[in-house]
Amino acid sequence: MAATLTAIEPSQDFSQPADTASNPIAPWWHTVLVLLPIAIMSVAGAYQHGLPNANLPGMSSRLSGYFTVIAVEWFVVWMIWLALKRRGLSIGSLVSGRWQSLKSFFRDLGLSIGLIVVAVPVASGLIHLLGVHTNSTLATIVPKTAFELVAWLGLSVTGGFCEELIFRGYLTRQFGAWTGSRAFGLILQGVAFGLGHGYYGKAMLAIMVHGWLLGLLASWRKSLRPGMLAHGLQDALGGVAAFFAR
Repeated sequence: MAATLTAIEPSQDFSQPADTASNPIAPWWHTVLVLLPIAIMSVAGAYQHGLPNANLPGMSSRLSGYFTVIAVEWFVVWMIWLALKRRGLSIGSLVSGRWQSLKSFFRDLGLSIGLIVVAVPVASGLIHLLGVHTNSTLATIVPKTAFELVAWLGLSVTGGFCEELIFRGYLTRQFGAWTGSRAFGLILQGVAFGLGHGYYGKAMLAIMVHGWLLGLLASWRKSLRPGMLAHGLQDALGGVAAFFAR
């Protein structure tokens, strides 16, 4: 694993955020607007005991939940894109880094798998210590049909890209700039990440820890790419395993 710790070569095609990292991307009210749909989804998920569901007609509750989350998360990313565009920045400036070769990609893929290997037992241990039973919640959201599995994979890609951009990218930058501390930025984004998963109940604490681990990886690598791979891959594998184990 030590051989995989070499930094990715910086891209010349992306605006690097390092020189402006002490400045927020957007004003406070924009962050409120970003957090609002996330908070609404979290409360709805807690109330509905599963993924937030807009009850789209002609769909099962699971499919409706998948498409609800996909639509809301891409809407939030669109709001962030507007704020970046206003400052003359791109989404790439927030993601940072670039895969210059297959070796660079597989390096980050290895790191993402390593994070999963660490994060899953840690989260599971915390959930056990909290005495929380998540089986019933998970049973309501994992795919049951082939089409739901395809939609789940789309949800996993969305979660990997959008949630990492929102929490480890935008919110980490905002909170870090306002507090004057990258450490506080990392801590606060993890708190927001946990609170954004209301359907897990008390297990939100485990989600917070997972968010902190993803934040540490992003901070160390100075890129969201490994975390995006880890996040999307973990969600996808969880859904596929649940589908074939039913």
